[in-house]
Amino acid sequence: MKKNTGIIISIVILALGALFIGKSFSSKTNNEPTNSPAQKITVFHSPTCGCCGNYVAYLKRKGYEVESVKESNMSSIKTKYNIPSSLESCHTSVVGNYVVEGHVPVEVIEDLLDQKPNIAGIALAGMPSGSPGMPGSKFEPFEVHSIDLDGSDGGIFVNF
Repeated sequence: MKKNTGIIISIVILALGALFIGKSFSSKTNNEPTNSPAQKITVFHSPTCGCCGNYVAYLKRKGYEVESVKESNMSSIKTKYNIPSSLESCHTSVVGNYVVEGHVPVEVIEDLLDQKPNIAGIALAGMPSGSPGMPGSKFEPFEVHSIDLDGSDGGIFVNF
């Protein structure tokens, strides 16, 4: 009887181990967005900007449904979405109820969508080297700012 009990316990332990390992391998990787189904994001950008096209491709690789809107008058988009001039970049995106200015990494966008803060959006000013869509190496953390509902710079949202 003790022999049968030991076999049964061994089988249960092996089954639980296999279940745990299976779940570990089926978990999301860092290359997948946390939002399911695919989150839609609209990217407004100049038709001649190469890094904007790279950013659109980056979002698609991360699983986002991207609407690419070529806009020759980007200043009108910046005005429409109340982007502070100090936080401007080359493209402006809209995801959910938020505006995302510049080359913001997907992980920061996902944090924004998960946290749902009472802000207009977030921005990574300029075109930092090594940011998504930009060539080069990342030399320091990306300083992503929040954009307050009144269109002012809300300060650092996250250093990434």
